[in-house]
Amino acid sequence: MFTLLMVSLVIYQSKLYAQRPVNEIEITKHVADTSKQRDLIDIGKAILKIKPPQSVDSTGKKFYFSFLPFSTNVPGGGHALITSTTAGFYLGERKSTYMSKVTFTPYTNFGKRFGLPIRSYVWLKDNTWVIDGDIRLLKYPHETWGIGKEHHGDQQINLDYSYFRLYQHALKRIHGGLFMGIGYDLDYRMNIKSTGDIPLADYTSYPYGTDLKDHTVSSGLSLNLIYDTRANSINTWSGNYANLQFRVNPVFMGSDQNWKSLFLEIRRYHRLTQDPNKQNMIAVRSFFWTVFNSKAPYLDLPNLGWDPYNSSGRGFPVSRFRGKSLYYLETEYRRDISSNGLFGFVAFMNFTTVNGPKNSMFADWNIGTGAGARIKFNKNSGTNIGIDYGISTNHRGVRLTLGEVF
Repeated sequence: MFTLLMVSLVIYQSKLYAQRPVNEIEITKHVADTSKQRDLIDIGKAILKIKPPQSVDSTGKKFYFSFLPFSTNVPGGGHALITSTTAGFYLGERKSTYMSKVTFTPYTNFGKRFGLPIRSYVWLKDNTWVIDGDIRLLKYPHETWGIGKEHHGDQQINLDYSYFRLYQHALKRIHGGLFMGIGYDLDYRMNIKSTGDIPLADYTSYPYGTDLKDHTVSSGLSLNLIYDTRANSINTWSGNYANLQFRVNPVFMGSDQNWKSLFLEIRRYHRLTQDPNKQNMIAVRSFFWTVFNSKAPYLDLPNLGWDPYNSSGRGFPVSRFRGKSLYYLETEYRRDISSNGLFGFVAFMNFTTVNGPKNSMFADWNIGTGAGARIKFNKNSGTNIGIDYGISTNHRGVRLTLGEVF
């Protein structure tokens, strides 16, 4: 079913743009007029009486930085100081090249927790290639609940380990918004420890990656298909997105076990107004994530909050649900409050189903919902400060983001 959805998007796009030259990309028709918007940078300039430059760089090769330091609760308990930096930039003319982005979100509690994650989504000139990267070095204690819903919300145990991730994918444009390429994916976890009285293998009844040995390794190649017509992935104004990744982790490349996975995500951004200066949108996304045999390490199994952008599961604790297969659906309503775009709000709801020993896939759903405020930090890149409050059964919490969640 999910493969058919992906194929349908490709066929639709090919028919719609069959008369286009092969080197021409699709630019969405709804583009925000940022000259009429206001952001925190404008307010800072007014307070400090800083005059803007007289000329504008028409090539669009300028960097737009957004910076947000804050303290928040973290998985496993306690607080951490987080500094989120987002850079939006163009590597070609804006008429033919989408905005690239790089996010760097280091955090620490000056004790047993730290993280150095760098995430990039880079469009080369004229959108001929898209380079997708994810590099992380983390000391990451967090909670886990086993497989599916075998344990209640208050029966979690804590895990502690160090984690290095290296994902790098290069995709070539095939036609219009369709890209295809390959990548290398490495997940290396070290010094895995359970802080509870129950061994992880007994708690989960899962035999792979739960023996708490010195390390686990998943190393392999991936085949990647992306369909992307979003001119700005930091704050999408309109467009569509689909991502299909098939990953193979063979022993000869360093993996502990031979195993395979499939991830398919589809997003739709539907504007409810034709006014190019106002945000009034319904955004919907869903993804299906599965492993094809039982030898995937426990920490590599599909789980809530560990999708490629770690953006799923508002209203739930990280890794609340884990299994061999997971399906996720989320919808969000976005709207400006002020006419200049400085303030806005969102309302969201998400649905998760996962297989497990005490529940069935698609028969047992878990629902999270909530709302949030948006403050425009940088109108040129569309970067918002997001403050979301989400609730679900036995949990509620606040999530701060720099940029939209999806």
